[in-house]
Amino acid sequence: MRTHLRCLGVVIVILGLVPSARAGLYYSGETMAELPSQWRGFLLDQRLLRGIAMKPAAGAQPSPARTRYQKAADKLAKTAASRALSADEASDLGALYLRLGEIGKALEILRPAQRDHPEHFHLTANLGTAWQMQGDLEQAAAVLKDAVHLAPGKFQKGEELHLKLVKLRAREDKSAQGLDALFDVQFVGPDGKFEAAKLAPAQRKGLPADAVAQVQQLGIWLPGDSRLLWLLAELANAHGDVATAAAIMDGCVTEFGMRSPELRAHRQLVRAAADDRAANPDKTTHDGNHAGSVKTKSSRPLVNKIDETPLAPIDAKGINALPWSIVVETTLDRHYKPTFPKYLKELDGLTVELSGFMQPLSNETDSNSFLLIEYPVGCWYCEMPEMTAMVLIELPEDKSFTFTRQQLKVTGKLTLNSNDPENFLYTLKDAKVKVD
Repeated sequence: MRTHLRCLGVVIVILGLVPSARAGLYYSGETMAELPSQWRGFLLDQRLLRGIAMKPAAGAQPSPARTRYQKAADKLAKTAASRALSADEASDLGALYLRLGEIGKALEILRPAQRDHPEHFHLTANLGTAWQMQGDLEQAAAVLKDAVHLAPGKFQKGEELHLKLVKLRAREDKSAQGLDALFDVQFVGPDGKFEAAKLAPAQRKGLPADAVAQVQQLGIWLPGDSRLLWLLAELANAHGDVATAAAIMDGCVTEFGMRSPELRAHRQLVRAAADDRAANPDKTTHDGNHAGSVKTKSSRPLVNKIDETPLAPIDAKGINALPWSIVVETTLDRHYKPTFPKYLKELDGLTVELSGFMQPLSNETDSNSFLLIEYPVGCWYCEMPEMTAMVLIELPEDKSFTFTRQQLKVTGKLTLNSNDPENFLYTLKDAKVKVD
């Protein structure tokens, strides 16, 4: 076990998050990491942002992220009632309304503010996005053209791609469901032939080196846009990551209800390839690696923890919900000595409950111990979470659990490890496991 843990420690890669402001939809409360991000982290943040725009059903509570954005919007709206907003404040309020799905309110704020401050880049970019989300693509293209001229050099490429997307869609029939031709690559061939399934490295040279980063950025600006997700799936597949491609295509069909015949047919092909890869883990991609050739620069695109759940008072005798946002706040120094957050230290020795996904420690189907991680991993060698994001689960000696890909809810006594760098940082002992 110690040898196994030492190997885990050797392959840990700490990804540096480089804050940078980007165009398209500007809100000062969102700090972006350098893209491309790891696929699983991107999909989490993209889904999180999409959920902010979803109004809860009657009697249901809004998500913590929606509540946070709504409070920020209400605060700025209150300020606007007492005085004129600055250009930056108006840009933020417009962006908040866009995230909340209040497109009409966003336009009411952004249109006059942009007229008063026509050289303000953030306002112009946000207004262009608002017109696009409203469905007025001609207005969106006109404003985004101005945003391209106003954009600082390092942001110009993003604005140009956004403008290209809007122009392409403005020329389409409103019922169009196909892929956006943002790049000079034929992913979906004629007569149902799907070239991406066999896209060779030489063909992939037609893609810009930053194609994934560019489309991920569009997906963060426009999290409800299912066609951008499909394009990301094709890019993942083109780079050899069939598991990610299949998962994203599944989401396009199941979460967004996309009915494109091309998508559905390609989904079947890619899903079959992904299942074959899972059944034969020794196989590599056509690039000779485990999870494709995309070189990621961050674990998640959003640096901010906008999905934090309010922390409940600690119950020394009961079961305490343990959010992952607290778990991953643990930091390690260069000798792998941890510094645990205060709330986590107060839970040490108490019973906690944590949801996540099973990662086996061996090839055995049934096991007495395993790792719990926040979200599933397609390739452990390439996408292993940081040591601060893995919890060791130990069942009672006479119990075992069969491997599953479903989300689990685990209850057990939390033990923190401060001294042994060859062991896991957190353990849930005498754990009880059930499908969540």
